[in-house]
Amino acid sequence: MSKRAKVLIVDDDPLNRLVLEKTLKDEHDVFLVDSGEKALTFVKTTQVDLIILDVIMPGIDGYEVLVQLKENPITQSVPIIFISANRSHDDEAKGLELGAMDYITKPFSPSIVRVRVRNQLLIKQKNDLLEMLASIDGLTEIPNRRYLDENLSREWRRSKRSGTPLSVLLMDIDHFKRYNDCYGHRAGDECLKEVAQVLAAQCERGSDFIARYGGEEFAAVLPGVGKADAIEFANKIRSAVNALDIEHKASLNADHITISIGIATTESGQIYAEQALLEEADLGLYAAKDEGRDRIIAR
Repeated sequence: MSKRAKVLIVDDDPLNRLVLEKTLKDEHDVFLVDSGEKALTFVKTTQVDLIILDVIMPGIDGYEVLVQLKENPITQSVPIIFISANRSHDDEAKGLELGAMDYITKPFSPSIVRVRVRNQLLIKQKNDLLEMLASIDGLTEIPNRRYLDENLSREWRRSKRSGTPLSVLLMDIDHFKRYNDCYGHRAGDECLKEVAQVLAAQCERGSDFIARYGGEEFAAVLPGVGKADAIEFANKIRSAVNALDIEHKASLNADHITISIGIATTESGQIYAEQALLEEADLGLYAAKDEGRDRIIAR
């Protein structure tokens, strides 16, 4: 692993916790809890890469903890290794059917634990990479429409639950078809790459992101951002694209590449449906085009 993985050990036996910690602490960052309830509370605030979970514990047992972890979108992909003194094949089968990735019986060999943990972390690392690649636009190397849809849905639910604003921007490179016709599709691809990278560079907060919406259109999602701040962000984006100064002699509104932007925002008491946010931003974008392009319209 290129960085130290975070491993959570869940076991009510203090000796087991001590042995497992000693076994893994040289290679990984190890966290210890002594109950299923504490494990579920812990993962709400700390992202872990793997969980070693005892099956038999007071309170909720390992099976129930596993079920709840798999029902939570945040933790459902975290690999779980069950550990138990019960050598029953039925118990092992039950754990694997519920979604555990491996099953270790007590007493355990530290060397076997290290290897199995390392193997599961390598599998997770490869799966995470595949998931990331599936969410990246191949041309511009920024998030794609799939990533946009998944994350906008999550941010919309969070906004609705917390009552905080959420802003969405839809952006379109002005007269891009004319650019392709004038300079060729290879130059058009390079233009898309340059614009995408400068758009992404404007996202200074970790929660903000820019995605390719399709063709020459891009979208920005700004959690916790109201209308006034969204307009300010849009102006920053528009200025950054203008500053690229990419020649566009076929444009009908400028001698260089420009961008039009539509904005939609949920404010307190004005909660759009998830798809309505995109539709409102799209109406703003078309209004910006109708009014001459290279401008911003907030709905």
